[in-house]
Amino acid sequence: MSVNVNRSVSDQFYRYKMPRLIAKVEGKGNGIKTVIVNMVDVAKALNRPPTYPTKYFGCELGAQTQFDAKNDRYIVNGSHEANKLQDMLDGFIRKFVLCPECENPETDLHVNPKKQTIGNSCKACGYRGMLDTRHKLCTFILKNPPENDSGCVKKEKEKKNRKKDKENGSTAGDTVNHGEIDAPEAVDREDEDDDWAEETTEEAQRRRMEEISEHAKNLTLSEDLEKTLEERVNMFYNFVKFCHNNKKAQKYLLGGFECLVKLHQAQLLPRVPIVLKDLYDADLLEEDVILAWAEKVSKKYVSKELAKEIHAKAAPFVKWLKEAEEESEGSDEEEDDNDENVEVVYSSSARELKVETVKQENPDNKEEDIDIDAI
Repeated sequence: MSVNVNRSVSDQFYRYKMPRLIAKVEGKGNGIKTVIVNMVDVAKALNRPPTYPTKYFGCELGAQTQFDAKNDRYIVNGSHEANKLQDMLDGFIRKFVLCPECENPETDLHVNPKKQTIGNSCKACGYRGMLDTRHKLCTFILKNPPENDSGCVKKEKEKKNRKKDKENGSTAGDTVNHGEIDAPEAVDREDEDDDWAEETTEEAQRRRMEEISEHAKNLTLSEDLEKTLEERVNMFYNFVKFCHNNKKAQKYLLGGFECLVKLHQAQLLPRVPIVLKDLYDADLLEEDVILAWAEKVSKKYVSKELAKEIHAKAAPFVKWLKEAEEESEGSDEEEDDNDENVEVVYSSSARELKVETVKQENPDNKEEDIDIDAI
C-alpha cells in the first residue's frame, strides 16, 4: 500500500507516492533489532540513499544503525513499531526532501565536504538554497554524499586520480610519453567547464565574472569571507546603500532579511526588532516601507509560519514606530495652534516689527452676567 510522500496533503490524486514503511523486529534481549524491510523502495521514491532515512531514525531514537547494502538490510537497534517509524519518516521528508518553497519532493542534494555545506535544488520550481546543517544527520551526509551528486566530490576524486597518474607517469621513465600524460588532463578540464559551478581555477572564475552583471558580482562568494568582521560589515553597508530613497529596493532588502533569518533562525529570530531598528536608523529602510511590510504577512520569501514569527518579533519595533509617528503629528498640530495665537502688531512709532503672543481667554473663567436692575 502506498501513501503520499507529503502526508500533510490529503489529495488522493497526489502524484508523489511512496510505499508504506514495513518494519520487522528480530532477536531478543540486548540483541533485539528492527529491520526496515522495504527501505530501498522507500528511499527510491524519495530520491535519497536508503542510508539517510535509516541513519535519521538512529539520530532521533538515539540508537545505533547497521547497513548491509549487498543484502538490502537496513537495521535500527531496538524494538520499534512501523507506525512510529512512519511518523518519524515524515520529519526526515520535511527536513531533507521537500522543497521549502513549493513543498514538492523533486529535489536533489549537493554536498560540498570542503566547505561543509549541503545545497538543495528543486526541479519543480527552480529553488536553490542551503540546508540547515545543525541536525546530526548532516554530519553523516557530509561524510557520505549521494552517489548521483556529480559535484565537487566527484571532481575531488578525479583530481586525486589525475595526481596519482601524473606521479606514476613521471616515474615510469622512457616508457611513457609526456604528451600522453597531459592530453587526458586537458580533456578533463573541458569536461569540468560544462559544470562550472564547481570549477575553482582562476581562468574559470574570470570567465564567470565576465558573464554575470556588475551587481551580481557583489553576491558571489570569494576570498572576502576571510576578511575581518568589521571589513565585511563595511562591505555589506556599501552594498545596501542602493536602498537609499528606493522603496522597491527596500522591499527586496526586507525579503532578503527574511531569507537570512530562515538560514540562521536560532540566532537572528530573537534579534529581528534590533536589526530592523538598525536598518531604520541607518536610513536603509524608510518608515512607510516598514509599516506597509508589517501590515501583511507574505510567504514570498519564507514559509507562512516563519513569516508570522518574524512579524510577531518585529511587532514591538513597529508599535514604537507608529507611536513615534503619532507623537510627531501631535507636535505638528501644537505648532500650528501656536502659530494661530501669534499676532503681528504694527505701530507707526515703532522702529522695528514686534511679534506678540495673544493669550486666549479661558472659557471656564467667563465674567459673571451683570444684573442691570441691581445697579
